[in-house]
Amino acid sequence: MELSSMLEHFAEELRLARAAGGMSQAALAEALNYSGALVAKVETCERRPGLDFARRCDAVFGADGRFERIQRRISRETVVPWVRDWPGIEAEATALRSFEPLCVPGLLQTEGYARALLSGGGLFAPDEVEQQVATRLDRQPVLTRDRPPLLTFVVDEHVLRRRVGGPEVMREQVRHLVKVGTTLPRVRIHVVPLAAGAYPGINGPFVIATPPHGEDVVYQEGQLHAQVIDRADHVRRMVEVWESIRGEALSHQQSLELMTEVAETWT
Repeated sequence: MELSSMLEHFAEELRLARAAGGMSQAALAEALNYSGALVAKVETCERRPGLDFARRCDAVFGADGRFERIQRRISRETVVPWVRDWPGIEAEATALRSFEPLCVPGLLQTEGYARALLSGGGLFAPDEVEQQVATRLDRQPVLTRDRPPLLTFVVDEHVLRRRVGGPEVMREQVRHLVKVGTTLPRVRIHVVPLAAGAYPGINGPFVIATPPHGEDVVYQEGQLHAQVIDRADHVRRMVEVWESIRGEALSHQQSLELMTEVAETWT
């Protein structure tokens, strides 16, 4: 059975069980201790159900493991692009662990840096650049909302020294990193110094999101596509990679001091 068919099968079973129990989506969400938005997205195949979600469905409906069995078949499938709801995952997360070896993470970019980054190479028309800048900035209130997630960013020192948009843009951007890292208590920024040499992070950027319930998921973005990975074995491997990268990085305080020094070199 194809992945899309299995997702539809899970969604249909969920709708049927909910109807048989006379439950609204909101009532089911309360019983599962998940958000109503997530229940709705699972029922419309916009979100892959996690193992914890499936087990709770089995418990609520007395389904004798039916939902878990379907979920496990879904999880055994090969990883496929699954990005439609990443902004929702990011916004709901209780913790985000982000690694970026190439540029400043989107949640930490200044408007000037984002515009310069998106304008580079002339791949986007001016109106497309402005639309993407606005979209990127619209995600940043997650940093300062009530009860923000625990945010840990690791960046390569090359990110601080790669010229994007000129010295003024870079000075403003690196100073912004220092400000965020100093003033927001739930944000930690770590820098992997140039002296680290080769380490697992050079294989590319990724983000590990911890949702309010259920298992971690990983977001990886490439040149032509992006994907959200929720297969347990893949996520476990990326957590190991994260721990290895984090071990190469400077402490939060050492990183703030380095960033402060680098900011003054952009004159």
